[in-house]
Amino acid sequence: MDSKSGLFLLVGVIAGFVAAGGALYNMAGFGQEASAANPKVLKLAHTLDQAHPVHVAMEFMAEKVAEKSHGALQVQVFPNGQLGTEPECIAQVQRGAIAMVKTSAATMEGFVPEMAVFTVPYLFRTEEHYWNVLYGEIGEEFLQMGAGQGLRGLTYYDSGARSFYTSKRPVETPADLRGLKVRVMQSDGAIAALNALGASPTPVPWGDLYTALQQGMVDGAENNVPSYFTSRHYEVAPHFSLDEHMRIPDLLLVSESIWTHLSEQERKWLHDAAMESLEFQRELWAEQTEANLEELESLGVKIYRPDQSAFAEAVQPYHERLKQGRLGEYMRRISEVE
Repeated sequence: MDSKSGLFLLVGVIAGFVAAGGALYNMAGFGQEASAANPKVLKLAHTLDQAHPVHVAMEFMAEKVAEKSHGALQVQVFPNGQLGTEPECIAQVQRGAIAMVKTSAATMEGFVPEMAVFTVPYLFRTEEHYWNVLYGEIGEEFLQMGAGQGLRGLTYYDSGARSFYTSKRPVETPADLRGLKVRVMQSDGAIAALNALGASPTPVPWGDLYTALQQGMVDGAENNVPSYFTSRHYEVAPHFSLDEHMRIPDLLLVSESIWTHLSEQERKWLHDAAMESLEFQRELWAEQTEANLEELESLGVKIYRPDQSAFAEAVQPYHERLKQGRLGEYMRRISEVE
């Protein structure tokens, strides 16, 4: 091999690493001792607006990490899908191209099939029951399920209860969902759940949903109150029904490969800051949800409070089918939590 051919081969190898997601570049220096003058910087990606309480919580976490480490470890947050969609960012975290991602548990279903249990409608009896599950043995188990795929769970974030909102007519009973094209996340579990509720689920990327509602590509969507408010979807879908059919947590994930290159002290800083941000976010979420509902009503949005038991009853046959499959054991264990 002549020198020119060798040079081209070397360039090709380097280009291959870059095309693979820049993992080599992002890992540089992670085995060395960091300092405020030479910090380790962890990139955190998500798709939410900067006004969203989950984004605010992640910025809070970044401040806590910098404070605990005296600037030696830093978290840089990239909102609004700047680094890609949730599945794209998860894939980047898997290979160490970026350090962290905030994602919905429903999106994680594509990587950890058991996560589909969170899309089972009316699985959690109350909000208290939901948090008892997440703070307990089952919650910790789910956080670690992606470790074998390069995805270590750090904490959950409150994503509230998901409810329907529509452009033309309200959803006050299960029958009102028939024939409605409702935007749903790209999740087999979420699609099956909406089918069970009687809607026609239509996957649409979150960033395209405003236009899809505006142009009538879908008749409605389902999400929590803060997401509905900060996305301004109320401008094109002014009927919001608090049926609260699902509670799907958000997850904060860190790349397993990058985690292994952090020192024990750096891991503690990151873990402790993440847990503090959860408590901060839960308080902020409750306050913002209440404030957003008041603001929505003042803007002329119609808020409906339907009989949730009617919706829960409508999905019981779906529950019975699921209990016979791979989610059955998790459904049983969750039901046994007080």
